[in-house]
Amino acid sequence: MTPQTAILDPIPDHARHLFFELRPATDPRAALCALAAACDGSSAVLGIGAGVAAALSAHPAGLRAFPELPDARPAIPVTQQALWLWLRGDEPGGLLLLGHALEALAAPAFARVQAIDSFRHRDSRDLTGYEDGTENPKDEAAVEAAIAQGQGAGIDGSSFAAVQQWLHDFQVYDALPRSEQDNCFGRARDSNEELEDAPESAHVKRTAQEDFEPEAFVVRRSMPWTAGADAGLVFLAFGKSFDAFEAQLRRMTGHDDGISDALFSFTRPLTGGYYWCPPLGAAGVDLQALGL
Repeated sequence: MTPQTAILDPIPDHARHLFFELRPATDPRAALCALAAACDGSSAVLGIGAGVAAALSAHPAGLRAFPELPDARPAIPVTQQALWLWLRGDEPGGLLLLGHALEALAAPAFARVQAIDSFRHRDSRDLTGYEDGTENPKDEAAVEAAIAQGQGAGIDGSSFAAVQQWLHDFQVYDALPRSEQDNCFGRARDSNEELEDAPESAHVKRTAQEDFEPEAFVVRRSMPWTAGADAGLVFLAFGKSFDAFEAQLRRMTGHDDGISDALFSFTRPLTGGYYWCPPLGAAGVDLQALGL
């Protein structure tokens, strides 16, 4: 089985994230099969929430809901949904229309509850100006980090996605001196070089993937978003399990040593969900691990 190809491809110019809840007292099988046939894994990635698997009495290895972290500082919201679609393309109009077609396939069993449009900014930078995904593993290391292997048919080739929408407070951020902005990230914005004397709260120190035991490597595919006066980052990380992302999130929120990530001084997550992205088969996304 092969992964849905977008997971390992570079980020596109535009993306659209669609989130769905499962309608009460409905059987999702027919809608899931229709979506699986329509999602090619490149322009449209299909992600399954734990609630859908439970409704089918299926238990794909590694699938669970986004964690409750009562000791997190600051609080981390949980907005776990049943289904997530990640649409990718060159312009937003095409993604809107693609989304309409997929929503129609989903509608008998799923209701859309949120849509977020995102875009590539400059050379894959956050709207703060800092490069996102600098430490992404490459080539075979990316496959090792992001794709499940050696777990059997239906799971091999799949990936586990963590999705959060973050809202930036630009009034707070813009008021910070450049040196404090750099210290929040732990990098110099212009050169992207890591600061040797960055504080322990710097994001690069909170999330240094090689510093965890075991190492916590993920493949990030985050992109900025704007809606009216609000803006921020849609954080998206793929892993061979949810464990690496969860380890990073716990350290960011002070669980390891009581130090919270400095990014929280000007940004915060609004949402949080976990989604399992099945592998591709001969006729689309392979749902055999769900018994379909």
